[in-house]
Amino acid sequence: MTTVAIVGAGEIGGSTAQALASSDCIGRLLLIDPNGAAAAGKALDLRQAGAIVRSHVRLDGTDDVTRAAGCDVCVIADRFGRAERAKEILAGNQPRGLTLPAEPLAGSGGEWRGEEGLALIRQLAPYFGRAPIVLAGALQTELLAAAATELGIERARLIGSSPEAFASAAAAIVAMVAHCSPREVLLTVLGTPPAGLVIPWSEASIGGYSLQQVLTPVQLRDVDARVTRLWPPGPYALGAAAARLVTAILCASRRTLSVLTQLGGEFGVRSRPGCLPARVGPHGIAATRVPELTTRERVQVLTALGAQVGA
Repeated sequence: MTTVAIVGAGEIGGSTAQALASSDCIGRLLLIDPNGAAAAGKALDLRQAGAIVRSHVRLDGTDDVTRAAGCDVCVIADRFGRAERAKEILAGNQPRGLTLPAEPLAGSGGEWRGEEGLALIRQLAPYFGRAPIVLAGALQTELLAAAATELGIERARLIGSSPEAFASAAAAIVAMVAHCSPREVLLTVLGTPPAGLVIPWSEASIGGYSLQQVLTPVQLRDVDARVTRLWPPGPYALGAAAARLVTAILCASRRTLSVLTQLGGEFGVRSRPGCLPARVGPHGIAATRVPELTTRERVQVLTALGAQVGA
């Protein structure tokens, strides 16, 4: 039975679970959160909706990470709440087995990141074996880099899905200006979030035609100005993007997705996080592609990656 573990039952984690619940690629979906009651409640809600959406996925919620042992994919999302669970742990009302830290660092929001996120992945790693780890949040760029460098996790297994959410939002803006369906728009995302995202418009297309042939220079400038204000994507977009990536991993899809990964020589950059178009499979990233860029776009990408321009 194919199992997906989602760590965090917050808005992003819940959106990911909802999107995956309708997938035929998954047999079991496990929501793990410090607030075990909230995780179980969300799982129950989705399970009861199964008859309506015709989903047959087995859903469970817990605060015990040991139940995720042997999962096929792990999604690191966002926690459901803080105060109530923190009080329980401080009072000693902690269930048997390993549980997740309840209180995030100040100002971290709901996403697992920073030292706390790194400690979480270190704790979970023995249970997930060699399963791919999908980072669903918009603020987890540094966490991906730290997991690769400090924990030694192979870059193929560490995949950020937020660039796909950003690419989908950008495609929606292009479709609105071009008066077409977003499904006809193909584009990719490069650079590093949050401030260094670059869309190479010379590579983008609409219905098989180059974007620059369909849109006028004025329209393209308008689209570019709008797209810069799209970050960060909302929790539903982030969850949908994570679910798309998980489905592609489990089904060994041949579709190319925009992902965040630890660069391994692309653009002449190593050991830094960056966005690339990639194909994924059961073991994580199967192949990456470096687009053909104009001189201006290449300078933009290298600047975003913090690399030496002209290197």
